[in-house]
Amino acid sequence: MLSRKENVHIFGLTQGIELAQEICDILGVKRKEVKTLKFADGEILIESLDSVRGKEIYVIQSTSTPVNDSIMELLIAIDAFKRGSAEKINVVIPYYGYARQDRKAKGRQPITSKLVADLLTKAGADRVMTVDIHSPQSMGFFDVPMDNFYTAQTLASQIIDTIEAKGWDPNECILVSPDYGGMTRVHKVESYTCGLTNGIAVIGKRRPEPNKAEVEFVLGDIKEKHCFIIDDMIDTGGTIINAAKALKEQGAKDVHIFACHGLFNGPAKERMVSAISEEVVQEVVVTNTIQIAEEKKFKGLKIISVAPLLAEMIDSSISHESLTEVYNNKKQQIWDRAQTIIKKFSK
Repeated sequence: MLSRKENVHIFGLTQGIELAQEICDILGVKRKEVKTLKFADGEILIESLDSVRGKEIYVIQSTSTPVNDSIMELLIAIDAFKRGSAEKINVVIPYYGYARQDRKAKGRQPITSKLVADLLTKAGADRVMTVDIHSPQSMGFFDVPMDNFYTAQTLASQIIDTIEAKGWDPNECILVSPDYGGMTRVHKVESYTCGLTNGIAVIGKRRPEPNKAEVEFVLGDIKEKHCFIIDDMIDTGGTIINAAKALKEQGAKDVHIFACHGLFNGPAKERMVSAISEEVVQEVVVTNTIQIAEEKKFKGLKIISVAPLLAEMIDSSISHESLTEVYNNKKQQIWDRAQTIIKKFSK
């Protein structure tokens, strides 16, 4: 599948090795290895085990927990590839840490998302690719080409699978945004499930402090509906569980949580397990943009892969094909599938 494969090296760092292997399996290439050492004081040393001279590099690393170590590891790897005379360094960051710090909410606060973008560029990144970055405007922080890939098609396919497997009436299925800021994301998913879900609802909330949100109202007809909450990430889980409780209190049949990034920090696992056991939530679906540790997993959690999406995008990038065309072709395939299910149901 991969074009010009002889000139391409794909690496996976500590927080991207599993996803990198999946991508390489799809593309039919061997994943290249790096040696990573950590000194007693925490310093990191990275060395490629293969020559990178004149090669086009794709290095995959989510800057997730431990965030600062992950970022430093990535920066050091980029520097190593640059000093090894790589021709081009493409940085694939499935989960972009610090993306939430994209503005000054108060005086004397940093804009750390911009700082990380500057560090990546200064280290030697020629192109940066992310998946569902928290704030799309952060793309403007980069002085090199930057692509933000959306998981709308991946999440939509899973929603279609669920509706088809359960045999639910499309009129009884609805997509829900946990806040106004997530409406664009939900609209993207709806563009794939068009006709298989009946409209969109939105939850009004206020956030008195980080990692804490209070639901004020639900806008939309969710009574006796199968609700699919769509979000970009689950951090400590408080916000999205409160949203699920609000939907159930207002008469939702059941609630399914779908998110791109599964951080599951702090009390997240406990909250998810409790919500599922109390039947507030039926299932939690996230992608593998973050390598979720075994101790953070729980019954009712489903992890779906973004490797097919990233493999297609990497292949298109290498062969200089339009990424928009890839999206549109996939969108048509998923939309056609949704229409087929609708026709079967109407019979």
